[in-house]
Amino acid sequence: MKSCRKGGRGKRGRRGEGGGGRMNSIRQVPTRVKRAPVCHTGIILGTHREKGAYTFWSYALGFPLASSSILSWKFCHVLHKVLRDGHSNVLQDCMRHHSSLVEVGKMWSNLHDRYGQLVALYTRLLCTKMEFHSKHSEIPPNLEATDEVLERTAGTDINNVFQLTVEVFDYMDGELRLAETVIRQLNTSIAISTLTSGQCRLAPLIQVIQDCSHLYHFTVKLLFKLDINILVCLTRFPLSHSLKTFFNKARDMLYFKRLIQIPKLPDSPPNFLHAASLAKHVKPVVVIPDEDEPEQQDDDDDDPEPLIEVSNVSTPSLQQLDIFDQAFGPPNGGFDDRDLQIESLKRDLELLRAELERVKAEAQRYITQLKSQINSLEAELEEQRAQKQRALVENEQLRMELEATRRRNAENEGLQTNFIEAEKRAQATEQRYNKLKDKHSELVASHAELLRKSADTVRMLSATQQTQEEVERTKQQLSFEVDRIKQEADMKLEEQKFEMDKLKRELEEKLAEVMRIKAVLQSSEKVSVHLWFLNAERLMRSVSEKEAELSSLRQTAQVQQSSLQQERERSSKELGELQSKLQEKVSQDIREQMKQKLLEEQFTLLQGTITEAENIIQDAVAKLDDPLHVRCTSSPDYLISRAEATLGSIDKVKKGHADYLHNMGDAGGLLRALTQFSHLAADTIINGSATAHMAPTDHADRLTENCRGCATQSLQYLKDLKSKATLQKADPAAIRIIIQKILHLGQELRPKSMDVRQDELGDLVDKEMAATSAAIEEAVRRIDEMMNQARKDTSGVKLEVNERILNSCTDLMKAIRMLVIASTDLQKEIVEGGRGAATIKEFYARNSRWTEGLISAAKAVGWGATEMVESADKVVLHTGKYEELIVCSHEIAASTAQLVAASKVKADRNSKKLSVLQQASRHVNEMAANVVASTKTGQENLEEKETMDFSGMSLIKLRKEEMESQVKVLELESQLDNERLRLGELRKKHYELAGVPPGQISEGNGEASSLTLNKPALAQKPHIPPKVRPVTKTLCSA
Repeated sequence: MKSCRKGGRGKRGRRGEGGGGRMNSIRQVPTRVKRAPVCHTGIILGTHREKGAYTFWSYALGFPLASSSILSWKFCHVLHKVLRDGHSNVLQDCMRHHSSLVEVGKMWSNLHDRYGQLVALYTRLLCTKMEFHSKHSEIPPNLEATDEVLERTAGTDINNVFQLTVEVFDYMDGELRLAETVIRQLNTSIAISTLTSGQCRLAPLIQVIQDCSHLYHFTVKLLFKLDINILVCLTRFPLSHSLKTFFNKARDMLYFKRLIQIPKLPDSPPNFLHAASLAKHVKPVVVIPDEDEPEQQDDDDDDPEPLIEVSNVSTPSLQQLDIFDQAFGPPNGGFDDRDLQIESLKRDLELLRAELERVKAEAQRYITQLKSQINSLEAELEEQRAQKQRALVENEQLRMELEATRRRNAENEGLQTNFIEAEKRAQATEQRYNKLKDKHSELVASHAELLRKSADTVRMLSATQQTQEEVERTKQQLSFEVDRIKQEADMKLEEQKFEMDKLKRELEEKLAEVMRIKAVLQSSEKVSVHLWFLNAERLMRSVSEKEAELSSLRQTAQVQQSSLQQERERSSKELGELQSKLQEKVSQDIREQMKQKLLEEQFTLLQGTITEAENIIQDAVAKLDDPLHVRCTSSPDYLISRAEATLGSIDKVKKGHADYLHNMGDAGGLLRALTQFSHLAADTIINGSATAHMAPTDHADRLTENCRGCATQSLQYLKDLKSKATLQKADPAAIRIIIQKILHLGQELRPKSMDVRQDELGDLVDKEMAATSAAIEEAVRRIDEMMNQARKDTSGVKLEVNERILNSCTDLMKAIRMLVIASTDLQKEIVEGGRGAATIKEFYARNSRWTEGLISAAKAVGWGATEMVESADKVVLHTGKYEELIVCSHEIAASTAQLVAASKVKADRNSKKLSVLQQASRHVNEMAANVVASTKTGQENLEEKETMDFSGMSLIKLRKEEMESQVKVLELESQLDNERLRLGELRKKHYELAGVPPGQISEGNGEASSLTLNKPALAQKPHIPPKVRPVTKTLCSA
């Protein structure tokens, strides 16, 4: 008995050592899957005890992984199980050795070894697994995460969802690549899964199967979350085909049948374009049964191998003992008491084993029942999750509709805010315009005053100029006389000086002779006295004569000098008179210069005004090509008023030009006329371009061309006025012709009103409002009748669709009726507030254009309600098209918007009834949107979509079908373009016939129409992205 217990302990001890030995063995035997407390369970429990894998890696680093590919393969298997079932901190410890694992994989990938290739793939898979779970820490390494955790990890950003989907695909790709390589090597080497060599390769695939089942579920959930962007990932979803093939092959192998229950995947992947397909998806569940085989079989199958390959020391002694017993027999002749005890104990052991087997069978039955209950509960849980997913999808749709509604409300509020800001800017602009107008009036008045002063100055200068010319002539005459007198006086003075000098010389000679005579007398005293006296007397007489002659000459000189003095005085007096005349002449010259300077200033002022006028017109022309100006619109009536004002300003410019040519000193009239002309011409150009934005193509092109021609001719005329050479021949006749063309185009674009007398407009408004209300009441009554008839004739889905459509139409009619009532109340308030002492008819007659627009809008609303009832009747009876009902909804929304705009034009901004009308308008838009939504939903529910199955087609057949489909697409696009052109022509014709009396229309084309609803501009062709057909999946699978 003791030896048996010892032997049992020895076998158990060898069994405990066997798990570690098989992991560390280089033989082709699998690592122990069950009952391996040291290799698997012991290591996993150890990681939970120490909360990490430090001890595991301290031993693992000592393994010779670089020298044995089988040892590396088993190590990867154990590491895979440790990552899946170990403590949560194991991932962090393993990431520290990530580089070592990569190096081992690279080393074995470069060697031509079967296990080496497997080790390279396995290490790459383990690295991908560690990187994925390190990045997404919410998902544990065993991939047992709930849908809520997956939703939280993916988030709401479509880019994050797409990135996570790609990473899961890479994860599954690595798992499947490893499995396919193992199975391919197993088939190549003709290894059987029941042999140890085959089991050594197949053992890690149990963890691969567990991972792939979860990854398949993740991919399905994420692809449904991607919605339309799934088209990018569909090219990689054929991995599900590889996964299904792998599961089918593994299910057929004997090795896996007793170790794991492999789930079955659906034959085809879910339809990711249809949200309801998510409810049909069932999560694949992998079950590892806890089967207990006989202990002897376990002992035989799980015969351990030693950790180190050594020979069994006790084997020779046991063999020797058996030889001894065979030779001499058992001791005591074979009848030892211990043998009896052993036999009895064996019988007890057999009984206990039978009892144990019965208990095990009962426990296994309970376990099977519990597992079936677990499976049913899991199925119910999946059903609940599917219902939750459907609820989430519906909630998401509702949320998207709510967001769309909020965006529309925000856009409406933004438009309202922009409208208020535009009105504020318009008021500010009007205030600035009034200020500029006042300033302009002041400048014109001051300019007129300056012109009057300038005219007075010019008259004074002309008189001064004439006087100055006379003074200049007199001055020239006097200067000539003074020069002549001066020459004569100088000549006389020269003659007198010459005579006086001559007399002086003679006198000096005489005195010298007397002195000589005296000297002679003194020297010759002794000469006879008689002779001396005779000579003296003679000399004395001559001296006296000379003195008398000298005195007479002196008197003559004095007389001449006095006469010369008088002549000088007379000349100085004449010179003073001439100088005064000269000053008068100079002042006259100054006046002439001032007059010339004034003329130059007048022309300079004219040039400055012309330059400013050119800038104004050039700025107006620049706005024709401004992209921001494209959104500006104007009415033909306003364009006509601007063109008529421009024609009047051209007449004023022509008159001012003639006045300026007659009197160039006064340019005031021409300046005022040019200023007014430039502003009116620029206004005409800008409003002409704005009117062209809402006009038909032909009229728009001609109007834009005439606006540019008006600018060109205006600039040429201003250029002629700016130059003195061409000032005389400047003529605005060409401008007048182009303005008349613009006026004629505006009159053509002007909507033709009905031939109704103005005194009948008030009664006509009341009649149209009453007719509209009656039409709406009749529409509601007919819809109720159609509802009752539909309940009698139809049932099921058709009845539900018809009720939904008719209920939405009824709600829309009620909303329109409330809008008409609100519009009528606001109209009464406008009339009461604006008519003053006049009557209601006089108010309508005075505002005939507004009244006609109101009548037109009311008629459009009534007509739209009637058409909607007719379309709804046809849809319910299945004789009409759903698109007609959608178009009628859009038409009614446009008509009500026109009625609101017509009522809002003259309403007070702070009026409560205006806010009520706006609220009613928004309600009408919402109800029209509900009609469109219910119509589209009903159409989708009733129309049967053909399922497209291309699985049986070859590649050539698919290409041919694809070409035929492309031909059909091109044909439909061509038909769509033709219909758009036809729609444009119809709208163009509508612009021409809008508001024409029925008699006039019937004369033209035989059709009568009283509808004057203004259609919007022709919409451009939308960009429709090409649809990707499901053939992509089949091609990828092929």
